[in-house]
Amino acid sequence: MATPILKWAGGKRQLLDELYARFPASYDPGTNAYHEPFLGSGALFFDHEPRRGTVNDRNARLHNFYVQVRDRPDELIERCRALAPPERDPDPDGEFARTDRKGRSVDAYYYQQRALFNRRPNGEPFDDLAEAARLLYLNRTGFNGLYRENADGEFNVPIGRYADPDWVRAEQVREASRVLRRLPDDALRQGEYDYVADAVEPGDLVYFDPPYEPMSPTADFAEYSAGGFDREDQLALVDLAVDLAARGVHVVCSNSGVTYDTYADAGLFVDHVAATRAINSDADARGEVNEVIATSVPPDERRGTDQRSLSAFE
Repeated sequence: MATPILKWAGGKRQLLDELYARFPASYDPGTNAYHEPFLGSGALFFDHEPRRGTVNDRNARLHNFYVQVRDRPDELIERCRALAPPERDPDPDGEFARTDRKGRSVDAYYYQQRALFNRRPNGEPFDDLAEAARLLYLNRTGFNGLYRENADGEFNVPIGRYADPDWVRAEQVREASRVLRRLPDDALRQGEYDYVADAVEPGDLVYFDPPYEPMSPTADFAEYSAGGFDREDQLALVDLAVDLAARGVHVVCSNSGVTYDTYADAGLFVDHVAATRAINSDADARGEVNEVIATSVPPDERRGTDQRSLSAFE
């Protein structure tokens, strides 16, 4: 069982037992495929280690990161090892040593790497492996592990304060590479979540972990991505989940507590669960939060809490 490489808002490591408990007893990972259309940090995927199915994220830089993890883990590790501590002075021989592309002062190595990481949204040439290394570096050294983009798609998280940050994550990278290589090459996808409607077969399991619906009217949707994920998207996702269930596909969904009625009114089985969240731009919003897990699997057809990870039984 592998662990996530990245910090990611809404990561599911602490809810793995709750999620596995809602897997159907009839689900056989040797026969049925597993699909995760909102991969993020991939806590459930990497723990489960499926051999069939698909994983996807709309974030192109996150997709590239996992491609590099899968195909070039040792090269990625070496690129990360070559990066300097975030508070060090910028590399004087590198681009953006004094100012970024908008003329703002660059006073730390972190901000130089952030400017270099933003080549893609600015239409500039970039190296896939270098971009992946910088994503991991910024993720582990940026403020509170946030991934956030502005309206132009630029990563804009400020520097964090860590005593001894690990931005190499060598063991985690190698383990994640092993898990990703279990799937066919075309199973790692980049795009919208609704591709899964054409990828599934009856008996498959789909886990939807979308950007959460805000708990308050003033909160922002999907701040991590310039594309956003609004109320209309949330409702369309519920409709897809119901459609898949009607086709004999098993569906499990995670979301914020305010979506309880939305899922329940759609005919899904819904439970409140408590999760502790450490990643939030607002320090007062961190801590235990109310979430829901919705599923198409009736309680008497679930695998239950006696078998946490199915991969151990393959």
